[in-house]
Amino acid sequence: MSTQARRRTPRASVRRILELKREGKKIVAMSAYDVVFGALMEEAEIDLILVGDSVGTACLGYDSTLPVTMDDMIHHARAVKRGAPGTLVVLDMPFMTYQISVEEALRNAGRALQEAGVEAVKVEGGHERTCEAIRAMVVSGIPVMGHIGLTPQSVHALGGYRVQGREAEDADRLRAEALALQDAGVFSTVLELVPAPLARDISASLTIPTIGIGAGPWCDGQVLVAYDALGLNPGFTPKFLKQFARLHELALQGVRDFAREVREGTYPGPEHSIQGD
Repeated sequence: MSTQARRRTPRASVRRILELKREGKKIVAMSAYDVVFGALMEEAEIDLILVGDSVGTACLGYDSTLPVTMDDMIHHARAVKRGAPGTLVVLDMPFMTYQISVEEALRNAGRALQEAGVEAVKVEGGHERTCEAIRAMVVSGIPVMGHIGLTPQSVHALGGYRVQGREAEDADRLRAEALALQDAGVFSTVLELVPAPLARDISASLTIPTIGIGAGPWCDGQVLVAYDALGLNPGFTPKFLKQFARLHELALQGVRDFAREVREGTYPGPEHSIQGD
């Protein structure tokens, strides 16, 4: 194996993610969308970077994830991978890129690995049609992450962004979907906006890891969008979110200082100017 190939082997591979659950160690995941944040995640030794279709709401100004295309996802995932060549990167397959047919799912998942250079893809839902596509991808050598609970691509069918699994019938459905995803071959599954006791039960019933977001402390790992966790989206304050930094305030002050110094004529000063010979 060449030196270049060794450098591109992810520090946290799909196999390592599975091992972390067996070892009882928590998995740390974050969503990122560009090379700067990809590099930051790698330097911080995040286990897994998810390039989510949340790029639509976080970066592209959409009201939901539904307008996001496969080309959008490949564009952003490729940038993240350039910044984090040694970290496991998972690309979120957007709406209608895997639901139409197994062939379409394989084609788009193949594009993710070939064009973006990621190591795995993520799909939403645990019904049989999705599981059929997952099985085909896994057989073809494409690692897949699942996602149940609040599935943003189904926001209209779910009646909005609401906690899932509070009623006994819905909780039983999520338990069944989690097992179906495991049987289909996913290497992990996201649990989003699920009551903590239900997430604990699902996590204990699976041999694959669960990655929680708004699903309490008993999942095998946690994921947050980097912009949200670092306080760059101050208007977004759901109960499950902790802001580990307040970068919006720092960035706003920096931009204001730049504008003030330009208007005052104090920037650029001599130390920032190229002098002639």
